[in-house]
Amino acid sequence: MNVFDKLALPNGAVIRNRIAKAAMEENMADADRAPSGQLMRLYEAWAQGGAGLLITGNVMVDSRAMTGPGGVVLEDDKHLEAFRRWAQIGRSKGAQFWLQINHPGRQMRANLGQQTWAPSAVPLALGKMSKYFNTPQAMTDEMIDEVIQRFARTARLGELAGFTGVEIHAAHGYLLSQFLSPLTNRRTDQWGGSLENRARLLLEIVKAVRAVVSPRFAVAVKLNSADFQRGGFSADDARHVVKLLNDRAVDLVELSGGSYEAPAMQGDARDGRTLAREAYFVEFARDIRTIAKMPVMVTGGIRRRAVAEQVIASGVDMVGIGTALAIDPGLPRDWRAGKDNAPALSPITWKNKPLASLANMAAVKFQLRRLSRGKRPNPKVSPLRALILQQLADVARTREYRRWIMQRANASVG
Repeated sequence: MNVFDKLALPNGAVIRNRIAKAAMEENMADADRAPSGQLMRLYEAWAQGGAGLLITGNVMVDSRAMTGPGGVVLEDDKHLEAFRRWAQIGRSKGAQFWLQINHPGRQMRANLGQQTWAPSAVPLALGKMSKYFNTPQAMTDEMIDEVIQRFARTARLGELAGFTGVEIHAAHGYLLSQFLSPLTNRRTDQWGGSLENRARLLLEIVKAVRAVVSPRFAVAVKLNSADFQRGGFSADDARHVVKLLNDRAVDLVELSGGSYEAPAMQGDARDGRTLAREAYFVEFARDIRTIAKMPVMVTGGIRRRAVAEQVIASGVDMVGIGTALAIDPGLPRDWRAGKDNAPALSPITWKNKPLASLANMAAVKFQLRRLSRGKRPNPKVSPLRALILQQLADVARTREYRRWIMQRANASVG
C-alpha cells in the first residue's frame, strides 16, 4: 500500500488516494454565516492540490453555538446555493468533499454573548484564560434532542448542496467529546455514568444522520484517541467507542486527540506525555485498526511523504494533513511528482501552553488568509504577530456576529 492507492469506503464510494486535507478552522464565513468568496478561493487551492479527500473546517449546526465568530453555519436552506458553489469547487478535480459538522458545547467564548451548553456545569480550566469562557448550563433532555436533530438536518442539507459526506466532530473537547469524557460529563441519567451512556449522544447522532441521508453519502466520525488529562477519556474508552460504532454504518473514523485544556492535537499533553513531532497518534491508530470494521484515518503533525508512507504501510488507511497543507496546498501533487516537500511552521516554545496553543492556531489561520487572497503562505511569520492579527480580526468578527444575532432575534420578534 502507498499514499496514492485508492480507498474504497463501506458505502461504496472510492477516494482516489490516501491523503486527506484534515479540518482546520477557517473562520471565513460571510456576513450571513454562509461560505464566503475567500473560503471558495481557499478550497479551490486545495482542490487543485491533489488530496483525495477534503474535509471542511467546523460547520456549525446551531448559529447560537459557535467555535469562532466567523464560523460557517448550516441550519436551514437560506444559503444553500452558496454551499452548492462551495461543494462544486471542492469536488472540481475529483476529490471527495465532506462537511465537518460540530457543536462547541462549553468551548465557546463568552464574548459571543450566547448561553453555553454542556453535559454538566463544569467550566473550562485554562488558568487565567478561564475567564473568557462561561460556566456552561447542564443540558436538559429537550436540549439534547434538539442537538441530535440539528446534526441530522445539517447533514441532510449538506447532501442536498452536493457534498459527498459529513464528519461528525466528537473530538478536541467540543460538545460530543464533552459527553464522552467523565471529567466533563457528570450526569447520572441515560446520558452519563457508564461509557455506553456517555457515548449515547454520539451514537444517536450517527443513527439520526444515517436515517436522513442516502446510502452512498459518507458518514464519518472524528474521535479522540484520548483527551490527555488524568481521569478523562482514555485510549481504552476510545477503543470501546469504535467497537460501538462498528455496527452503525460509519464509513471512516478519524483519530486525533486533546482539547482546549490539553492541546495534544498540536503535540502537547497535559498529563506529561511526550508526543512525537510527527504522526502523533499513529501507534494508537494501528491498534484501533485491528478492531475497526471501517477505514481508520490518523491526523496530527504529518508533513513528510516518508512519514505518510510509513503510516499507510503500518495498516492505517488514510493520513490527514492540516498545517502542512495550509503552508503548501499542492503538497500531494508535489509528492506524486517525486518532490520531498516537508512544510512546517516555526516552533512555539512559550511556557504558557494555552497561549502557545492559540498562537499556533493563529499562525495556521494566517496562512489560510493568505491563500484565500491568492497570496503565498509565510510559514516564518512571527507567532506573536499572527496572534495579535488574529485577536484583532476576532474582535471585529465578534462585533459582526453579535449584530447578526441581534438582527435575527429582532426579525423573529417582528
